[in-house]
Formats: sequence, C-alpha cells, structure tokens
Amino acid sequence: VTALVLFVFGTGPIKGFATTLLIGIMTSLFTAIFITRMLVENHISKSKAFWISVFLTLVGLLCLYLINYKTAFFAALSVFLYTCIYTPLKPITPLSVFVGAIPGAIPFMLGWVAATNQFGIEPGTLFMIQFFWQFPHFWSLGWMLDDDYKKAGFIMLPTGKRDRRTALQIILYIIWMIIISIFPATGLTGLLYLSIESAIIIFILGLIMLFMGINLYNGMNIVSAKRLFMYTIFYLTLVQLIYIVDKFL
Repeated sequence: VTALVLFVFGTGPIKGFATTLLIGIMTSLFTAIFITRMLVENHISKSKAFWISVFLTLVGLLCLYLINYKTAFFAALSVFLYTCIYTPLKPITPLSVFVGAIPGAIPFMLGWVAATNQFGIEPGTLFMIQFFWQFPHFWSLGWMLDDDYKKAGFIMLPTGKRDRRTALQIILYIIWMIIISIFPATGLTGLLYLSIESAIIIFILGLIMLFMGINLYNGMNIVSAKRLFMYTIFYLTLVQLIYIVDKFL
C-alpha cells in the first residue's frame, strides 16, 4: 500500500512537469489545466509556474526513489527526453515523434519496475506495446491538426504533409503494434503472459485499428483520421484492462 501511494504521488507531478513543457512552460500535475489557463490569461507568471513544476517534479522523483532507484531513474529519463529532446525537436524534424514515443512509452512499464524492482523482458514488452501505439495515435492527431501545427511551426507528420506515404507508415506501425501486443501469448516474455483467449480479443481490436488505418489511406480525409485517433485511445485503454483481467482468469 505504501509503495502504491508513493507511486501515484511520484508519477503525478512528473507527468505534470513534462506535459506543460509541450506548451512551452512547466506546471504541476493536479493543477495542470488550471495553471495552463492562468498562464494564457496572464494570471500567473511563467517563472512561478516553472518553479512550482520543478518542486513537484523533485518531490515526485523522491517518492519514486523511495520505492526503488530504478523507477526513479526511468521517470527522470522520461522527463529529460520529453523536455530537453522531444520538445525542442518539434519545430525542426518529424523525427521528434519517434523521440517522444520513448518517454511516452515509459509510464506503461513503470508500474512493473516499481512492483518488482526489475527491468527485463516483461517491462520491455510493455514499453514496446505503447511505443508502437503512439505512432498511429499521434500521426492521426497530427493529420487532424496539421494546419494548426504548421502555423505553430511544428512538423508532426512523417512526410510533413497529409499524403499516402504518411498513411502507409501509420498502417505499418499498427501492424507492429498488433504483433507485439499479442506476443506475450507465446510464453516468451517471462512472467508477462497472455492467455490465448485474451490474445484473440486483442488481435481483433488491433485488426479494427488496422481497418481504420486502411480507411485513412484510401480516404485521405480528416474524418478518417479523427475516427482512428479516437479509436487509438479506446484500444490502449482496453488492452491495458485485458492484460490486468487476464491475470485473474
């Protein structure tokens, strides 16, 4: 129970720290939306928001360190990559999405590392699932908001525009995501095991996303991108729940 409380309070401030840098200034977890709005409306200074976030991030890392140093290390790595590498790369190269997928995938595996104090094939597999998932997720979002991103000077789509090469890359990453998501059913991922029944369900969910990716390739429109984006959220949530429930079956 103590470890769970530390994990919740540790990951929370850290995620708030990294998220707000996406809009150019760091802020805290539980007040992220509130402070962000206050920043836009000039109700709070950037320096104050910055130091609040630094403080909460340090508190978060301390909480995670009290669980074990590996959890704190990966959390700190996530913050560093997101704030110091991914965010500055966004106006420079579409490869920023690839870099950002690394810190974006770390939280999925962080719970395993916190619970076991081990980093091996199990958390590595969890990392890869969310790593590959992020490409159809963010590229469909980038497709929807391409005009806005370009106005802000951000290059988010892999080819820099809404075209079939971008849609094809989305499809390819969906295929890799499907493969890694059901791979634990092979029994080759250590203690992370998935039953055949759960693997079939996840496979079907993945095929639905693949179908939506193909629709985007054929339709080349924002409506298809929006449907894919919304489904990626549903997919990841359901897959995580299936992995948890599968352990009790």
